[in-house]
Parts: sequence; structure tokens; C-alpha cells
Amino acid sequence: MDYRVLGKTGLQVSRMGFGGLPIQRTDDAACREILVKLAELGVNYIDTARGYTVSEEYIGKSLAGMRDKFILATKSMAKDKESMARDIETSLRNLQTDYIDIYQIHNPNREGYDQIVAPGGALEALLEAKAAGKIGHIGFTNHYAEMIELVLQEDWVETVMFPYNIVETQGEKLLALCKEKNVGFIAMKPLAGGAIEDATIALRYVAASEGVDVIIPGMDYPAQVKENHDAIVNTAPLSKEEQEKISAIRKDLGENFCRRCNYCAPCTVGIKIPTVFLFDGYLTRYGLPDWAKSRYEALEKHASDCIVCGDCEKRCPYHLPIRDMLLKVAERFGK
Repeated sequence: MDYRVLGKTGLQVSRMGFGGLPIQRTDDAACREILVKLAELGVNYIDTARGYTVSEEYIGKSLAGMRDKFILATKSMAKDKESMARDIETSLRNLQTDYIDIYQIHNPNREGYDQIVAPGGALEALLEAKAAGKIGHIGFTNHYAEMIELVLQEDWVETVMFPYNIVETQGEKLLALCKEKNVGFIAMKPLAGGAIEDATIALRYVAASEGVDVIIPGMDYPAQVKENHDAIVNTAPLSKEEQEKISAIRKDLGENFCRRCNYCAPCTVGIKIPTVFLFDGYLTRYGLPDWAKSRYEALEKHASDCIVCGDCEKRCPYHLPIRDMLLKVAERFGK
């Protein structure tokens, strides 16, 4: 296993990490098996979140006798100081530890970000928790490149998490900027949220990027750990055959896969189109229907609100049939 220094945190992280979102589908016994296997293979980075229902609790219970083998990262969507402070304490209890290595601000939009960094915002709670030794470092996660570019202007951010995979390559421009700022880059969704079925080629592609510090594929059973490990530690250059497979995947998914570039915005009626497609991916590929539906229903506007004007399609650089895609989402979610 290759290890990297995760930016200004100074943490030595394994190139492969563990994404804790899919563990919701299983139980704490399976989680323990996964963590044991991770430790055996030298994987030392675990990512979870307050929003991943039972994920923190399963991981906390499974860490018994192994806490010193792992770097723990979790995250919260809290915007104000009081809510973030409460979430930090909940995470500490759930993870059964007195110290969380990286606590991340979880995927805010611009309005939410402005609240987070304002007086009385969530950032104050994070800085106080860091000073108190409850957390070690502060990170930031997002699905939109412009939000990552914004936060990289701040001295307090030590890591960023962003989608990076065969079809979502908008993160490439962020890699050099992260290195310039000495901020660790964590690649989430290396399999494009499950859209890429060939895990080996997907992980080989991401691992080939020197700018990526740690890759966090989601896993919910032990056999995946070894498969993903073997792909990431294989440092041989991508072969011609692999390059052809990558091109084929891009061609196939490019016709119906949203990269969340947000060029389709603004929607005439206010639908957050990339967010709608994000939650649809959780429904169709992650096998977490209740979790996906609860987040979808919380949106102010849904796919069924589309008036079929087509303005979004004119702006989409990938020429996606957005109106037809929204219709299918509305059918799946029932609204």
C-alpha cells in the first residue's frame, strides 16, 4: 500500500480509503469484518458522515481494539455554531472515540457556505473543537468545482473531498490548485456512484492521478476490500486495452450521465437539476431508497415541476436529454 501526506494535515494516509456510505445497507457485524480486512491490508483511512444514518454507529462499534489503526473522518451538514457543536459531540459518541482526525463541512451550497463562515456559523464550532483537541483537522466536501475553488481561498481548510472518476473529470483543474495550497485531495465517487460497473478499471484510472491523495470507494462487504485494494496498489501504467475500456465507458455514460458542472442552471422554475440527478443516482445505484427519497422530498422543486422549456439542454455542454431524464426521475420518485 502506498501512503501519502494528506496536505497540511501531515497525516500519512493510505492511497485507498473506506467510504462509509453503503455500509448502511448491511449491519455492524459485516462492518467489523470490513474494518478487520482494511487493517490487514494497511488501509488506514475511514470516511463517514452524520447524514449516513447508522454508518457512524456501525463503524464506532467495529473499531473496538483497532482505533489506533485508522484515521477517522466524518462530516456534518450543520450551518450554525450550535448545531455543528452538537453534531461533533454526537459523532464522538457514535464513533466511540475522544478524537476525530478530520471533521468536514458537508456539501453546502453558496448560501449555506456564507452562513457557515459568518459569525455564529458552524466554522466557529469546528475551530473551537480543534482548539479543544476534539478534532484534528477541518475539511470541506462538495459536488461543485466552484465551491471547492471558493473554499481553497481560506487558510482554515486542510482537506477537500470532490468527485473524481472516468466520467467526472472536472476535478482535474482542482488537483494542481490543491497542491499549490497544500490541501489534501480526497477522491469520492471513484465509480461514479456505482454507474461504472468495472471497479478495477475505475479505481486504476483514479489511482493513476498523482494529484489524488486518497480514494474512498464505498464498500459494504469484505470481498470488495481485497478487490479494490488490488486495483489501487497496481501501479503499472494503464494499458492500451484499459484505455480503450475507459473510452468506451465515457462514450456509454456520456449520453445520460450528469457531471454536476451546473452549466444547465438557472432552471426556469428553480429545479436544482444536478442535485435531482444526484439523488436519483442514490436511488437507482446505491440501493438506499429511503435515504434517497427523504433527501429528494426535502427539495423545494422536484423533477415533476419541469415545464419542458428546454433552456437547460441548450446550456448543457454534454448535450444531455435533460427533459427526458427529469421525466424518468419524476416517475421513479413519484413527484
